[in-house]
Amino acid sequence: MGSEEFDKSRNFDNEAEILKVLGHPVRLKIVAGLCTKECNVKHIWECLGLPQATVSQHLALLKNKRIIEGKRDGVEVHYTVVHPLARKLIELLS
Repeated sequence: MGSEEFDKSRNFDNEAEILKVLGHPVRLKIVAGLCTKECNVKHIWECLGLPQATVSQHLALLKNKRIIEGKRDGVEVHYTVVHPLARKLIELLS
């Protein structure tokens, strides 16, 4: 068996970071939902039955890691998934 299967120059830091962030069930649910439909925070916490503060914390982390983006519409912010790997992972899990 040769070493061509393993590329030691390949860096998986970004992928590992995305997997780590999506390793939380609530964040996975949020991203899965946002892959189907752009939503505001109120819609997300109502659908998941979680406190707004909890959902907001998860959204902040997902935004910080550039997995989702928020688009302001008046007083509301609508979130959508922008990271291609996150979308692909959700697709694989569905």
